[in-house]
Amino acid sequence: MQSLQQKASEWSGISVDEAFAIDDTNLFQKLGLQTFVNLSTNFYNRVYDDDQEWFRSIFADSQKEHAIQNQYEFFVQRMGGPPLFSQRRGHPALIGRHRPFPVTHQAAERWLHHMQQALDSTPDIDDDSKSKMMNFFRHTAYFLVAGDELKNQNQQIPCKHAAGKDGS
Repeated sequence: MQSLQQKASEWSGISVDEAFAIDDTNLFQKLGLQTFVNLSTNFYNRVYDDDQEWFRSIFADSQKEHAIQNQYEFFVQRMGGPPLFSQRRGHPALIGRHRPFPVTHQAAERWLHHMQQALDSTPDIDDDSKSKMMNFFRHTAYFLVAGDELKNQNQQIPCKHAAGKDGS
């Protein structure tokens, strides 16, 4: 059975080493907080204005300002900065946090489309950092797809609970 990381690498075309090359440089120190705020704002402006209703509907129950904050705090934390996300929301637990959403191959590609555009239009991000970040985002998007498929498989498998003698 393939691990979620293996599936993410297969589906994304990004090896684990390429995905985690973001750890070779402290991108938070290199780019600064405001760059991550700008990237996340740019990204979510695109997402909430997407012309595909099916994609916009994924985000319909969340407020854009909260989505922006959650994303930049996660990015800052993951890319070498202070643990802003964990201090406010606890462990990132990406698969669990995305469990309510349809994280399909199609949704991952649409998300990545907007992220690439946001990266390309955020002027403070150099090409090397963009490349490392996009590799991480592509691999992580497909890690979430793999987690979503595992969730769906588990829902289809009947659960046989064997109660003990005490009924537990």
